[in-house]
Amino acid sequence: MMADENNTNSSAEQLAAGAPIAAEHPQGGDTGGEVREGRGRGDRGRGGRGGDRGGRGRRDDRRGRGGDEDGGEELIEKLVHINRVSKTVKGGKRFGFAALVVVGDGKGRVGFGHGKAREVPEAITKATASAKKKMIRVPLKEGRTLHHDGKGRFGAGKVNVRTAPAGTGIIAGGPMRAVFESLGVADVVTKSVGTSNPYNMIRATFDALTTQTSPKSVAQRRGKKVADLLGRGGANAAEAEAAAEAITE
Repeated sequence: MMADENNTNSSAEQLAAGAPIAAEHPQGGDTGGEVREGRGRGDRGRGGRGGDRGGRGRRDDRRGRGGDEDGGEELIEKLVHINRVSKTVKGGKRFGFAALVVVGDGKGRVGFGHGKAREVPEAITKATASAKKKMIRVPLKEGRTLHHDGKGRFGAGKVNVRTAPAGTGIIAGGPMRAVFESLGVADVVTKSVGTSNPYNMIRATFDALTTQTSPKSVAQRRGKKVADLLGRGGANAAEAEAAAEAITE
């Protein structure tokens, strides 16, 4: 009884002094634990949501930058050929696809590439990426046709390309038409002799395009003026000067 009276008196004295009693009891520890747990939930919730939003924002930013870099120029993509092959395995047949794609900017740059994959879209994506890495520049006369005739050959494929006056159009078939449309040529006459394999035809066409030269590049290589080269055929000097000024590439 004496101990109880002492405890009661001490508690009364603490209450009178205004000291907190909850700190001496376990309930205070539980209350503190609940507060910490609530903070933990809030931190996790805010961190998780913020992290998700931040992650999505960073991914979107990366995609946006990539689109800006690739979208700096409008490219013309043409699917020329898709070949399907199959391999017989124990469980049946396993199919694969090979795609041939031509890419150009319509202003004198063109390239081709091929890719292989188990699915058609993936094969086209690989071929397009390969074509973008191997683009070449071809000088165009007045931005619509070739400067001179040319011949190209690859394997059993042979092609002849000829410059044409305005209004002729693209007289070409199959893979060659895709190349000239992507290149930006509006008037050209072509002929393919030999194989009809699209791979060989396109390689032969690119062989002919790589031999194309412009009067400006020839004059620069020989250390002369463009008017001097154009006037060698007996043309008037004034006409040669006018023709030289009209040449932009």
